[in-house]
Amino acid sequence: MSKILYQKSLDVKYCTDVLVVGGGPSGVACAVACAKAQSKLGGKVMLIESSGTFGGASTLAGVPELMNFDDGKNFLSKGFGEVVWQRMYGEKTFNREWKTVRSEKLKLLYDELVETSGVRFLFYTSAIDVVKDEDHIKYVVVQGREGLFAIKADVVVDCTGSGFVCAAAGAEYDYGEEGLTMPATLCSLWGGVDFSKKGRDADHFEHAWNDGVFSKYDTCLPGIKPTYPEVGVGTGNIGHVFAVDDRSSESMTAAMIEGRRTIGEYQTFYNRYVPGCDRAVLMDSANFLGIRESRRIRCESTLSVDDFADQSVKPDEIGRYSYPIDVHPMTPDKDGMEGFDRSVSIRHAAGESYGIPYGSIVVRGVDNLLVAGRCIGADR
Repeated sequence: MSKILYQKSLDVKYCTDVLVVGGGPSGVACAVACAKAQSKLGGKVMLIESSGTFGGASTLAGVPELMNFDDGKNFLSKGFGEVVWQRMYGEKTFNREWKTVRSEKLKLLYDELVETSGVRFLFYTSAIDVVKDEDHIKYVVVQGREGLFAIKADVVVDCTGSGFVCAAAGAEYDYGEEGLTMPATLCSLWGGVDFSKKGRDADHFEHAWNDGVFSKYDTCLPGIKPTYPEVGVGTGNIGHVFAVDDRSSESMTAAMIEGRRTIGEYQTFYNRYVPGCDRAVLMDSANFLGIRESRRIRCESTLSVDDFADQSVKPDEIGRYSYPIDVHPMTPDKDGMEGFDRSVSIRHAAGESYGIPYGSIVVRGVDNLLVAGRCIGADR
């Protein structure tokens, strides 16, 4: 591989106190919360998002559900999360209920919350590099529709999901285990489904597998969720793409091709084997791959499976959550499926939860960088 030296003078187009990179749920929550705090201090908050919508996996990758906001007894999400739940679903629930996502409603809600917060925001704007002075980020280099420019920020928060800003800043990270990350899923939109007859999708997998419908053995099948059951429309969290490296354009390209091919196998599966789906039709597949595991940034604290188990309150705790260990199968075979079954069986009883320390979002080695969302300091 040859190299070139590329140099260019860039305009510093914006200066801000806090720059949030990435407009998924962590980025939107971060920006809105920061704006609320900074309004008392006279500070400025800016949010950039590489696509044309907020919401991340829920709106771009078609992930069909928001997981529970409670621990079976207590509603755990306060502040921004509580607002989202109440605006989307109304009254609080206390039974670890998963809720399907009507993405257009969620998009509009995020738009409103960001617009009314006072955050300056830009769509179609991607971070591509940082400029540092020793251990301090001075500028984030971005690509907008108008070309390259720089943003000066006192504090930067990486909410990209891939931990890209952290990596560009030289932060250390872990990636997968033994060279493998959890598999990804290309979600999809389906019509013509009679949800009153459908039942549990995974119950019919073995029959179809024995008939040669599938090219991969993958019984971990959440299925088509009733997003708009009144008109027979649902969103499919179906199938896996294994061994994807989201740091590589080549790997992501191959994964999208494989994901679309795999969904074609599920068209046959639903039409022939799943009650209520004989007239089901694939309407669309997502333009973004649903990534479950990417860089795990090394932070001041590392949230571990032991923290999940002991349920202790951390001195610097910023939140709590209650959800099973959800490590998807590493390989498309019986061993991989059994591994998933073992992991997801590790869960809390009603009223139990684990704490999330502030240190798990404070990036080691860069003095003005935080990370939120999928890439916080944690083990798999």
